Amino acid sequence: MLRRKARRAQEDDHADPLDAAQERRVRAVLALGGVPQADLPDGVQQVRLRLLERAASGREAPRDVSAWAAVVASNLAMDWHRAKKRQERLGERLASLREPAHPSGEEASLLALAVARGLDELPDAQRQVVVLRFYGDLPVRDIAEELGIPEGTVKSRLHTAVRALRARLHEDEVV
Repeated sequence: MLRRKARRAQEDDHADPLDAAQERRVRAVLALGGVPQADLPDGVQQVRLRLLERAASGREAPRDVSAWAAVVASNLAMDWHRAKKRQERLGERLASLREPAHPSGEEASLLALAVARGLDELPDAQRQVVVLRFYGDLPVRDIAEELGIPEGTVKSRLHTAVRALRARLHEDEVV
C-alpha cells in the first residue's frame, strides 16, 4: 500500500499541470494575442513552467487553473507583442485555429479577417480584456481579479474596445 501511494505521488510529480482543454484555451489566447503559430508550443510551455514554478515555490495553487493559465497566456502574448511588431498575418493565424471539419463561407472569412484587423488596432490593455472575455470565455469578475484591476475598469475597456471594433466593421462595410 505504501508503494502504491509513493508511486502515485511520483506520477503526480510528473503529471502535466495543464489538461487538454486548458492547453487548447492557452493556445487560443496566445494566438489571438498575436503570438506567431510557430511560437505557440513555446508559449504553452511557458504557461506550464510558471504553473510548476508557482507550485515549487510553495504558493497555493490557483483557485481556477484554467482562468489563471488564460491570464498568464494573455500576459505572455502582450510580452511577445511588445517585443515584435505584429504582422498582417493575424488573419491567417486565426483561420488556422478553426477546425477543418467546419468549412466557413466567404462572409465568415471576411468577418473574421475584419475582426482580426480591428483587434490589431486596439491598445494592448483593451485587446487583452477582449481576448480574455470573448475568446478565453472568462467572466468580468475573473478578468479583474487575475489582472488586479477593478471590475469597472474591465467593463470600461470592454465597452470602449467593442465600440471601436463595431465602428471598424461598419467602416469596412462588413456588417
